[in-house]
Amino acid sequence: MKAIAKTKSEKGFEIMDVPVPTPGEGEVLIKVKASAICGTDLHIYKWDEWSSQRIKIPRIVGHEMSGEVVEIGKNVKDVKPGDFVSVETHIVCWKCYACRNNRQEVCMNMKILGIDTDGSYAEYVVVPEENCWKNDKSLPPEIASLKEPLGNAVDTVLSEDISGKSILITGCGPLGLLSIGVAKVSGAYPIIATEINEYRINKAKEMGVHYVLNPLKENVYEAVMDITHGNGAEVFCEVSGNQDALIEGLKATASGGRVSLLGLFKSDVKFDINDLVVLKGLKIYGITGRKIYSTWYKTSALVESGLLDISPVLTHKFKLEEFDKAFELMETGNCGKVAFIIG
Repeated sequence: MKAIAKTKSEKGFEIMDVPVPTPGEGEVLIKVKASAICGTDLHIYKWDEWSSQRIKIPRIVGHEMSGEVVEIGKNVKDVKPGDFVSVETHIVCWKCYACRNNRQEVCMNMKILGIDTDGSYAEYVVVPEENCWKNDKSLPPEIASLKEPLGNAVDTVLSEDISGKSILITGCGPLGLLSIGVAKVSGAYPIIATEINEYRINKAKEMGVHYVLNPLKENVYEAVMDITHGNGAEVFCEVSGNQDALIEGLKATASGGRVSLLGLFKSDVKFDINDLVVLKGLKIYGITGRKIYSTWYKTSALVESGLLDISPVLTHKFKLEEFDKAFELMETGNCGKVAFIIG
């Protein structure tokens, strides 16, 4: 089968012919139909400091995916050949302290598809049965592949109730765009976002944002305070991984407000925690992955009910052989989600 893999300690990937994997006990073999590019995959493509320390070469990459189950291993009970599934990419132990306290998303023995095990930029992939989420077969494969990142946005925005609350979302990359969509259908008002890329500013408007602020052209704090009549945003979701965005967002958050942090920062972050967090009485959530499985129920309900249309977030499609074009596009930022259509 064809697969995209990291084979050398340098920028880029390689397309390879490798054997089709065989499912072991409790595992299933999936014929991949679509697999989207995550920011993590871009880090691996660039071969930055984090990825060079984490990834063991060779590694088939990719994790946001959908496909058809074609073979099952021994003792698989709930998934059968022919099922159309999305995949939870966090492979957890179910035995550690976090798992036994129903916090599987922070499993102490976590393995991640496409990082610690071979991933979904391939014609076939093997995953544990419990990582499969069954979809209605009418759902387009490329949309089904976005259920995994949509889960990140759902947990970021809906850490607490947002109905009727003002919300600030910093960064309108794919996760920011998905977060805007979740906030919109969940009754937040006004929805304020920040972004410097004109392409993504227009996408944010398409997803239903009420105000988009360009921090290179205007003062974010002053604009948010004006929009919210001097109160500040009741909810702040940081998805950019930019230190300046974090600090401006904390400044613009209302006293007693809620903060959800999803963006990952390249290095240590420094800010005045006394004035910006403690003395404002802010509640902060760190968001990683999705809750297994409660978030999957929410994402499926939002998408399959028709309440949330995430198709505008998916802006480009490529074949596996076109991976260089896909990742070069991702580097420009002039895109939303980019997906490989496979098989």
